[in-house]
Amino acid sequence: MKFAQRSKAVLRSRGARIAAVLLVAAVGAWLGIFLSGTVRTQVGPVETGMSLRPAWDGETVVDASPLGTLTFQTHAAPLRLRITLENIDQERAKALLEDPRLADRLPDLIEDDLLHGVRDLVIRSLLCAGAGALVAVLMVFRRPRTALMGLLAASVALAATGALAALTFRPSSLVEPRYSGLVAAAPSLVGSAESIVTRFESYRSQLTKLVTNVSKLYDTVSTLPLYDADPKTIRVLHISDIHLNPIAWNVIRSLKDQFAVDFVIDTGDISDHGTKAENKFVEEISTLKVPYVFVRGNHDSMTTQKAVARQKNAIVLDGETREVAGLTIYGLGDPRFTPDKSVSVDADPAALAEFGRAHRDRAAAARPDLIAVHDAEVGRGFSGAASMILAGHTHERRTTMLPTGTRILIQGSTGGAGLRALEHAQPTPVQASVLYFDKETRRLQAWDDITLGGLGEQSVYIQRHVEPDPQRMISPEPTTAPSPTGSATGTPPSPAAGPPLWHQGQSSPMLQRSPTEGDRES
Repeated sequence: MKFAQRSKAVLRSRGARIAAVLLVAAVGAWLGIFLSGTVRTQVGPVETGMSLRPAWDGETVVDASPLGTLTFQTHAAPLRLRITLENIDQERAKALLEDPRLADRLPDLIEDDLLHGVRDLVIRSLLCAGAGALVAVLMVFRRPRTALMGLLAASVALAATGALAALTFRPSSLVEPRYSGLVAAAPSLVGSAESIVTRFESYRSQLTKLVTNVSKLYDTVSTLPLYDADPKTIRVLHISDIHLNPIAWNVIRSLKDQFAVDFVIDTGDISDHGTKAENKFVEEISTLKVPYVFVRGNHDSMTTQKAVARQKNAIVLDGETREVAGLTIYGLGDPRFTPDKSVSVDADPAALAEFGRAHRDRAAAARPDLIAVHDAEVGRGFSGAASMILAGHTHERRTTMLPTGTRILIQGSTGGAGLRALEHAQPTPVQASVLYFDKETRRLQAWDDITLGGLGEQSVYIQRHVEPDPQRMISPEPTTAPSPTGSATGTPPSPAAGPPLWHQGQSSPMLQRSPTEGDRES
């Protein structure tokens, strides 16, 4: 009995000692990596500094200060690779950009330079981590054999981490960068969405594009260039829920210029109470000098809608279809006007979806590329009528793919929710999105979600998203029709009813009226 108890005590003591050695070795290895410093290497014409640090998320951060930073989710291992752009060899950059023979070699050159730098960084980090683990264990336990055991454990852990990073490496992460920094530099650093999509198969071209853009930007940092947009792309700026915030116009103007958008689409609530006194606010629309598509929100009266329609570049859609910059757009104003308490408001999601379904056939007949509404619940009623639906209303950005293949993109508040931003502990962010449509297929290819903060619109955070299946089939929703016994059954449209992209079912009756002009002006 005593022998068994003594054995258990020895095992517990040995286990605790091993755990302590492993913990000290891990701390030492972490300190070694942290103190390993920066490896400097030339990547094409760009002089870079590379460092490796432990992190919860595996990512690569490209610091192009003062222009901003790009973050890529490149791997799953708990390591962060940070690449700092320290200088540009102007003569080499000019030669590479202007000489076609050298430009053809640029992808191979950049890849070789980058791999050489990463290899040097990994070797230095491993040596420093091993030395850190060895020294830390030796200082704490003062036994060479124990220190060697700690070094062995650290080496195994580092090898496993490196293997995990290599196995989970995602070249396609370069397609969807996160950007934070100056709005003026954002489009040029992030690059063209159309080019990124069409070059999806090769990460070397993305590296080349990034290095080329950085070289151009640093070469002309005093006069930042406008976005050199891809001519095969239609660029749409989606905004919503301005709520009389004048800051929104500065944001819209900056994004419109920097991203070279073809038109702006506003999914409602440009005003707050829909009064005549608020009509002066919408006159800023005419200063944008690009088409401004507008659908009425639940805070916009018919007076507001008419004030928007008076602007020379405005296109107001309320149950109508228009072609703008090559895209066919159907828009429908919100059926509610909430500031007028004398008007009955039915905000039930089912009723709103039914309101959308009542207009779906009219929209589908025009074969729109894009449908714009204010409330996503109304948008759900148009499921299957188009590949893309834009909405707002909730002041929270999100996107949903409906079973029919229709994507609903709900925009946040481009006006930071107006005065409502003061109602919460954290202010509502100022948000907008730039959508990239292929000019030939008129399908969404990618979109940039833009969130602004810091000093007005000068500081920006961008998350790029790529549509995984731009050419997916859009299936119509089954038509709900009464069976001979009176029960409701779903019956798909017959082949003669038209292509499967377009719904040909019967319209649902409208559940509630839109407020009259007199109601809204009261």
